Amino acid sequence: MAGRYSDYGQCSDGELLDRLRRGETPIMDFICDKYKNLVRSKAKSMFILGADNEDLIQEGMIGLFKAVRDFDPGRDASFYTFAELCINRQMYTAVQASKRQKHLPLNSYVSLDSKAVLSDDREGPPLVDLLADRAELNPEELVLDRERVEYLEGIIDRELSDFEKQVLDLYLTGMSYSQIAKVLGREEKATDNALQRLKGKIRKML
Repeated sequence: MAGRYSDYGQCSDGELLDRLRRGETPIMDFICDKYKNLVRSKAKSMFILGADNEDLIQEGMIGLFKAVRDFDPGRDASFYTFAELCINRQMYTAVQASKRQKHLPLNSYVSLDSKAVLSDDREGPPLVDLLADRAELNPEELVLDRERVEYLEGIIDRELSDFEKQVLDLYLTGMSYSQIAKVLGREEKATDNALQRLKGKIRKML
């Protein structure tokens, strides 16, 4: 971001947005460059939900544009936090729309009682334990297991509420319950309660 962006690099996000809204349009390119790695990292975690990575990056950039458009310094804690929320929400909305359109199974990406397999072919812990214990495992390193998709889809569809299914989707991307609450527009306590309920239900299923 050197050269023509050197002046912008000394400014806070708030200052940049104020200048952008006053007509300094090149700042938008600077903001896109500044936050492109955030968008890419979010796309990698959302990829587990079954969407194409490049499509997710495009949706993430749309979320970034919305963050620039809607950020209110008097209301929102920081632009970074607000942008992260908008990017997550835009990507997740796109994934859900794609699933409805293509009739994809809710959890076709993973069998929760199978062993996680890491990228170097080492066997990890059972995925149901990852749900309960939050072991340090990057979602993009999981090898997708589709052998028992129909079985898992059936029991999850029967046993989990719509809200619990949404929480599970986002939890498996690595989000915390507080981040999930913001993406879904729900209270943190309600989201945490749903997370604890679905963990218990999954253990009983398996």
